[in-house]
Amino acid sequence: MLFRTTKKTGDELSILGFGCMRLPQKAPGQSGIDERRATSQVRYAIDQGVNYVDTAFHYHRGNSETFLGLALKEGYREKVRLATKLPTYLVKTYDDMERFLGTQLDKLATDHIDYYLLHSLYRTNWETLRELGVLDFLEKAKKEGRILHTGFSFHGDIDTFKEIVDTYDWSMCQIQYNFLDEKNQAGTQGLEYAARKELGIVIMEPLRGGTLARKQPDEVLRIWNEADVKRSPAEWALRWVWNRPEVTVVLSGMNEEAHIEENLRIAGEALPYSLTEKELMLVKRVEAAYRGLTRAGCTGCRYCMPCPSGVDIPGCFEAYDILKVFNEVGHARWIYARNLSSLHTGPAYASLCKECGECLEKCPQHIPIPDLLKEVTTEFEDTKSAGTKMKTMFRTFKRLLAFQR
Repeated sequence: MLFRTTKKTGDELSILGFGCMRLPQKAPGQSGIDERRATSQVRYAIDQGVNYVDTAFHYHRGNSETFLGLALKEGYREKVRLATKLPTYLVKTYDDMERFLGTQLDKLATDHIDYYLLHSLYRTNWETLRELGVLDFLEKAKKEGRILHTGFSFHGDIDTFKEIVDTYDWSMCQIQYNFLDEKNQAGTQGLEYAARKELGIVIMEPLRGGTLARKQPDEVLRIWNEADVKRSPAEWALRWVWNRPEVTVVLSGMNEEAHIEENLRIAGEALPYSLTEKELMLVKRVEAAYRGLTRAGCTGCRYCMPCPSGVDIPGCFEAYDILKVFNEVGHARWIYARNLSSLHTGPAYASLCKECGECLEKCPQHIPIPDLLKEVTTEFEDTKSAGTKMKTMFRTFKRLLAFQR
């Protein structure tokens, strides 16, 4: 395992961090985290050198922190730097901040949090939080030893990012960064700006919600196959991020044992500036190929959820990108029917959208969600052939649910 040092705290952090937003789930028909398997995965990664573990108040419907508090028992808490986040979207008063931190300490079964981040900042909520006294709250919690270091995760524009960096003596920031997002949100400009201010920099969505690691379009595979050194798409994407010396930690939402092994191997080799100019140009060509194919661009973070009309927005876009990027019509329809018949809660398909606009305020990718949901409806529900097949699939899943019950 390779390590990089945060200048403001002196912590040597593993370049691979364990993200706890996408932990393995129980078998179909059950709900919740597969705690036995997830605990084994987290502890194995720590045993192999991972010493930065990241969670948040709302991950896994509020259960991620509780799970992690149990998983880090038996000496594992002392082996890691633990990061979680203030649920900024729920904060209405100063007292709310105190209450949430206390709840999180209890759920995580710890007396302090190493890195406490303000979650998902952008212009509006940053201004609101400042008015409520969030910086005074952070200072007080630090003096009391309940948090050791402060940071923020970010999903806004570059000007807001710079303002936030300059307003307070942060130890760390967390930004979305991958070879498709160099100019999105904080982007490369924000990465370099934070580094000049000596902040530790944690990267989220290095694989864009797994999109850059799953089965690749033929156009993309042809480019990867030109490389002198053969690597998986996931390895290319991770190495591209780790190639930047400004990056401290890259978070991976690992939930498959094979993925953990691969990520650990790469994290033992990926030094800054280790990609050649030829390899960097190869990545640029892959980026261009993706941009010509991807329609939705959703990372599956689910910040837009729940939808007041019941639409499973990320599920709709997952199926849409499978259709547009991979041209797998049958598979895309199957995914749409399976996920959006929402057997446990009722239908969740795109045509339920009432264009209320609530999702637009929440989406960190700034996706025009209502407009794209209209396209999804057209592709999967409106056309005569797709509509008939989709109805058949919905009926199939309803029968399966009745049998399961």
